[in-house]
Amino acid sequence: MSQTARVLDLEKLSIQIKTWGNELGFQQIGITDMDLSTHEPHVRDWLNKHFNGEMGYLERNLDKRLHPELLFNELFESSNSFEQNSCRVIAARMDYLPTDTQPLRILNDNSKGYLSRYALGRDYHKVVRRRLAKLAERINLEVADLNVRYRAFTDSAPVLEKALAEKAGLGWIGKHSLLLNRNAGSWFFLGEIFTNLPLPLDAPSTVDHCGNCKACITVCPTNAIVGPKQLDARRCISYLTIELQGAIPESLRALVGNRIFGCDDCQLFCPWNRYAKHTAEGDFSPRHNLDGSDLLTLFEWTEAEFLEKTEGSAIRRINYQQWQRNLAVALGNGEPTERVLAALRKRLEPSFNTEVVSEMVREHIVWALQTLEGRLNPGG
Repeated sequence: MSQTARVLDLEKLSIQIKTWGNELGFQQIGITDMDLSTHEPHVRDWLNKHFNGEMGYLERNLDKRLHPELLFNELFESSNSFEQNSCRVIAARMDYLPTDTQPLRILNDNSKGYLSRYALGRDYHKVVRRRLAKLAERINLEVADLNVRYRAFTDSAPVLEKALAEKAGLGWIGKHSLLLNRNAGSWFFLGEIFTNLPLPLDAPSTVDHCGNCKACITVCPTNAIVGPKQLDARRCISYLTIELQGAIPESLRALVGNRIFGCDDCQLFCPWNRYAKHTAEGDFSPRHNLDGSDLLTLFEWTEAEFLEKTEGSAIRRINYQQWQRNLAVALGNGEPTERVLAALRKRLEPSFNTEVVSEMVREHIVWALQTLEGRLNPGG
C-alpha cells in the first residue's frame, strides 16, 4: 500500500477513533504531537517558586514531563516503525459531575462534610484507564498490519495532561489552572494514549476565553490562586487535605471550612460551568452517602470502616490519619455542640484504645476543641 493511501486511511481512522471514543463514554477526543516547548518556561517558573509544596514527584522526571518523547522512547524503545516526529498523543475527556449532589448546599452546612465531586464514586483512574485501553485495542484491531504501540494514562505517569489536552483542542487552561471547555466547563477527567501511529493533528486551543473574569481568583477560600494560571499549591485546600502528609498550617485551618477531601470552589463559581453536563456514568455516582454525610458520623468511623467504605475510591489517596486530621479541622470550624465536643474529647482520653490517635491528629483535635470552647466562652 502506498504512503499516500496510508495517510488517507489515517485521516479516516482519526474520525473513527473519535466515534469509538464517544461510544466508550468519552465526550471528546483530540490528537496532538509531543512538543510542549511553549509550556516549559511556565512549568519551570512554577517549580522554582516552590508552589508544588511537598509534591516532590512533580520535580522528578521533569524532563519527561516537558518532553513526552522521552517517555515515549522509554516505553517503546523496541519500536522503530515510524519516525520520531510521528509520535502522537490521543487526548480524551470524560465528564464526571454527578446529578443532585447539591454542592453549594453542603458547603453552606457546617455540620456536613464536603468532598470534591470527582471523589464521590469509583476511582477515576480505573474507569478512565480501562476505557482508554479499550479504545487502544479497537485502534489496534483496525491497523493490525502495522507495528503499532500504545500506552494509556490518566494522572498515572509524568505527563502534563492539561497542556497536551489544550494542544489537542479539548479546551484552554483557565486562570485557576484547570482545563476549560466552552461547551462543558471543567467538570471532566483527562486521559491520554501515547502511540507511534502517525495520525493527523487536530487544531490546538489558542484562545483564552476567560477574558477579564476573576471569579476563581476571588472565590478561592485560601487565596491560593496568586495570579492568572498561578496556583500556590501550598495554600490550596486540595493540597492541604490530600497531598500534605503532616499538619495543616494553623493559619489556614479556619479557611478550610467543612472541606474534608479536596475543594471545588474555583469550579463551582466559574461562569463556564453553567454549560457543564452531568455524567451518565454509573461508576461516578456517589457511594455511601458521601455527597452529604454528617461530619460527626465520618469522624466516628473506625479505620476498618474507613477502609471498607473507601475501597475502590480516589479517597484512598489519603490514609486514615489524614482523614481524621481533616475531619477534626472541619469539626472545629462547625458548631460547638455537646455531641461534637464529646466526640473530640473522647479521642483524647487514655482509655480510648480502639484506634491509635497519632500526634498529628491529636494536634488538630486539640485545636478544634480550643476553637469550639473559645466560641462558647468568648471572654474566658
